[in-house]
Amino acid sequence: MNMRTLFALLALLPIYAHAAADCPVHPKEEWASEDTLKKALADEGYTIKKFKVDGNCYEIYGRNKDGKKVEIYFDTKTLAIIKAEGIKD
Repeated sequence: MNMRTLFALLALLPIYAHAAADCPVHPKEEWASEDTLKKALADEGYTIKKFKVDGNCYEIYGRNKDGKKVEIYFDTKTLAIIKAEGIKD
């Protein structure tokens, strides 16, 4: 599955408010590059305010291409979206 498909799926995810995501555990040497995820998000029109590692997830806080605040958790190996939350302004 490519990044464009993953982001298309993001639009279909329900919006939840709270609790960290339950990402699968992968050895650190198998993690995808943070820069790869940041570039893919930027290419899709996202702006990242904060990028961090949360347990076994990459987590971003930022805005989507429509300017809405989002919090998204990604699998560190596949970069699949594990959980996405809309944040009220």
